[in-house]
Amino acid sequence: MLRNLLSPNTPGTVRTDLRSTFQRAMRLLRIVRVLVKHGLDEWIFSVPVLRPYRFVLALNPIYWVERRTEGSIGQRLRLALIELGPTFVKLGQVLSTRRDLLPDEITRELALLQDNVPPFSSETALVILSQSLQHPLEEVFSDFQSEPAAAASIAQVHFAHLRDGREVAVKIRRPGIETVIEQDLSILAFLADLLERYTAEGRRLRTRAVVKEYAKTLLGELDLLREAANASQLRRNFAEFPELLYVPQIYWEYCSQSVLVMERIHGIPVSHYEELAEAGIDFDQLSRRAAEIFFRQVFSDAFFHADMHPGNIFIDPINGRFIAVDFGIMGTLDKASQHYLAENMSAFFQRDYYRLAQAHIEAGWVPPDTNVQDFETALRAIAEPIFERPLNEISVGNLLLRLFQTTRQFNMQTQPQLLLLQKTLVNVEGIARNFNPHLNIWEIGAPLLSTWMNQQRGPLAWLQEFRDAAPKWGLNLPHIPNLLHAALDQAVHGQLQIRLKSDQPDALRLEIRVGLHRVFMGVVGVGLIIAAFVAAQLGPQEFARFGGLPWPSWILGLFGAYTLFRVWPSRMVPEE
Repeated sequence: MLRNLLSPNTPGTVRTDLRSTFQRAMRLLRIVRVLVKHGLDEWIFSVPVLRPYRFVLALNPIYWVERRTEGSIGQRLRLALIELGPTFVKLGQVLSTRRDLLPDEITRELALLQDNVPPFSSETALVILSQSLQHPLEEVFSDFQSEPAAAASIAQVHFAHLRDGREVAVKIRRPGIETVIEQDLSILAFLADLLERYTAEGRRLRTRAVVKEYAKTLLGELDLLREAANASQLRRNFAEFPELLYVPQIYWEYCSQSVLVMERIHGIPVSHYEELAEAGIDFDQLSRRAAEIFFRQVFSDAFFHADMHPGNIFIDPINGRFIAVDFGIMGTLDKASQHYLAENMSAFFQRDYYRLAQAHIEAGWVPPDTNVQDFETALRAIAEPIFERPLNEISVGNLLLRLFQTTRQFNMQTQPQLLLLQKTLVNVEGIARNFNPHLNIWEIGAPLLSTWMNQQRGPLAWLQEFRDAAPKWGLNLPHIPNLLHAALDQAVHGQLQIRLKSDQPDALRLEIRVGLHRVFMGVVGVGLIIAAFVAAQLGPQEFARFGGLPWPSWILGLFGAYTLFRVWPSRMVPEE
């Protein structure tokens, strides 16, 4: 199974049965053949960890004939990736945004990679569709265009009409694509394991984790049911902002892992500037909407379209809103990454380099023994020259690039969960600036970022935490007074036993201090809640009421509940 390709316990582990090993070996030889064909062998095998494997070249007959050396390395690499197929095309698209890892000449060429490949036969497409629907096509569609409207590395799209007249786009997965991708990912996992095991740079870049994250993304793209779910989620997220982004409706009754049926959209490709101008589209408004869409996806929803290249983005000619398609690659951020990303961006643009350095250390992105002052000085050295320029000349994408280049000196590890985000940011900024070269993307994003950060603090955040934790408190709250009474009674009689995690004196003192603080704050929290109940019963009737209770009881109750929430143990100490 594809999902067993990478073991969660031993990243990069591949199946070792004889047949799959032979298939991978043959695929590896083909990869080498293509690299040699395009004259990339010297460049690839100049990597120290791969030098011992140069003998593989001698096994390939094409090595002994004249190879293609015309064109730059970037051009030859792009052509080689196209020939190798979808796994490598999409890998090249991801690497096109990593100018901190590859020279500009190569990343510019990789940015030209698109999924335009020859379609598979219409007869095959109809067979796959009929098997998926489990009904004759004429019972579902009133007409079906056998010629594909678009073909990509994973699937191709046909247009059709349902029996009730609705226009739909039918996406059909390529037959046999899973086997090819599984073999390619196995080889990438093997190479990543070599790099991380034998090179310091591989360990810093966390190549195994990066390949594992890439494999998860690519395997998810093969499942068209997952893509349909992604589209539905994004559509719900922007239901309140119809002027910004439109997401086509999914027709679930016709969808499967190999077939996706959704509403057909009619829009102008985002790269057709003359056609957009003729339609009267406001380019400045369009660029601002692009920036707002990005920041809303990242900081409001933590769920973003991670494949926003021009082929997947259209413009509604009627109202100028964006229309997105192809939801196979979506990015998500956990709360910690979301928080630290916001802290980093905010601190950078406020020129608070000390806070920026601290945020990297607190997030674990750089080693904990990093000298904060040295890190602060390095960040200031790259940022100040940029801020001397007008704001509308500052590129957020370039700022992130410079930041990655600097933190590399301090052994910053790659964060796989942010790779898709960086790719998306570069794509969005490119789209926005193409419509308005003077756009200051930060000027648009700063208010949204500020609003999001304010929502994570203060009363609104406390209320949300209270709502999330209230069910658990409802179960545990009746037991707290008895537990506190028992603990205090044991302390008075010298019978209280505290389980500690360490035998080091400093750690003992710290844990005792933390434990006493938690007990004290727990007593305070319970006292506040009790006071809230008393205020609710005895408070003056002339107080303004909120929810039928006097407002002092709400304040006391919320503070008491929040205090208990902050000191509630995250886990029990295991028995020895």
